[in-house]
Amino acid sequence: MKLFVPGMLDDEYETLRRTVAEFTDEEVAPVSAELDARHEFPYELVAKMGDMGLFGLPFPEEHGGMGGDYFALCLALEEIARENQSLAMTLEAGVSLGAMPIYRFGTDEQKAELLPQVIDGRGLAAFGLTEAEAGSDAGGTKTKAVLENGEWVVNGAKSFITNSGTDITKFVTATAVTGTRTGGDGSTKPEISTIIIPNGTPGFTPEPAYDKVGWNSSDTHPLTFEDVRVPEANLLGERGRGYANFLRILDEGRIAIAAVSVGAAQGCVDASVQYAKERTTFGKPIGDYQGISFKIARMEARVQTARAAYYAAASKMESGLPFKTEAAIAKMVASEAAMDNARDATQVHGGYGFMNEYLVARHYRDSKILEIGEGTTEVQQMLIARSLGL
Repeated sequence: MKLFVPGMLDDEYETLRRTVAEFTDEEVAPVSAELDARHEFPYELVAKMGDMGLFGLPFPEEHGGMGGDYFALCLALEEIARENQSLAMTLEAGVSLGAMPIYRFGTDEQKAELLPQVIDGRGLAAFGLTEAEAGSDAGGTKTKAVLENGEWVVNGAKSFITNSGTDITKFVTATAVTGTRTGGDGSTKPEISTIIIPNGTPGFTPEPAYDKVGWNSSDTHPLTFEDVRVPEANLLGERGRGYANFLRILDEGRIAIAAVSVGAAQGCVDASVQYAKERTTFGKPIGDYQGISFKIARMEARVQTARAAYYAAASKMESGLPFKTEAAIAKMVASEAAMDNARDATQVHGGYGFMNEYLVARHYRDSKILEIGEGTTEVQQMLIARSLGL
């Protein structure tokens, strides 16, 4: 069994972590505030991450990847998220939500054609699951795909889709109802499948980007499909297995979101320690006051607890063991740590914590969505309770 322990990484993982940390400190941190203020997608940083092989970390070399694993991706996400959650989420969504479904469920032909387009950082893929009335209840999908003369005809809409409207977006994998199935009790349920829709296909429209509270340099759009026609071969995975397959993708993605959350929580600790040493009141650094030092101590405890949780989930995943519950725990604990640390870090910084040029202000705005995306805290609680037989 693979076992990942915080502070005791193998040389290969530690080298990767340090490399990404240096990239984050030297190239990401200096431009993050400006990118956020301009709501600008970070094309140059994405290309550099592609050159570093980050988009190919968990994929085999035969597909152009780095031959690593999912835990390696998580280490990279954590380091980038210390300074820039938007950039971390571009990587997370591009790999775990965009390319991973192709790798997990695609045919040999689909893998050969599509993976090289998106694992070098020169292209991105999107994951089209959420709809206006089908978020946590993904089984309530309304988008439909009908097979006509060897083509899927897709009609519907998706909401909150990351990486879906950039200049380098290549395709979206979208869930759609392709029929109905009769259960053992005689009831009928929608048959949900997954269709690959290339960017630029007539009728496929990324609508104007959302005006978001945070993640301002991440790309997020609603999508509409109006009589979109793609070949029958664009079915991803087995017909009727789209919902089940995406649940597997979401389980993995929750570990990745936990890693992003830990990075954000760590960034708040780092900024608060530095500020508490430099800021003085009544003749001494504010870190000398227990009201501040104890607050930062609790922030550090949250980080270490959350990191241990996602390492444990990744250990089970990479060992081929069931990991759904551990992923839910990691996602819940880590996202709450990110939000709690952002709030406390803002308090430590006082009025400066409310200024957008300060890192903690950006984390304060950015971190809330970590408790919502890829399964809300309430969904994670439901999954954990279900694992206990409740």
